[in-house]
Amino acid sequence: MSNSLQERRGESLGKVRTEQVKRIARELLDKYPSKITADFENNKKLVDELTNISSTKLRNRVAGYAARLANTMYGSESPETEEE
Repeated sequence: MSNSLQERRGESLGKVRTEQVKRIARELLDKYPSKITADFENNKKLVDELTNISSTKLRNRVAGYAARLANTMYGSESPETEEE
């Protein structure tokens, strides 16, 4: 099935992420659940501080996937609002 046919039907393919991106994001979420949020910009800074990833592209992918995981885990709320 071609991409244009899928788009016309309203179907879309999921984003492909490497296992490395997923593993790093899951580890960060497990170790720092109160710091990782659904905010990409915040996660970008945290990934930069908490890891030794030198590649900007990899850092952004990890931060984006961590934001997606946090959003699915916490919904639209951050973990701080759930604890109160």
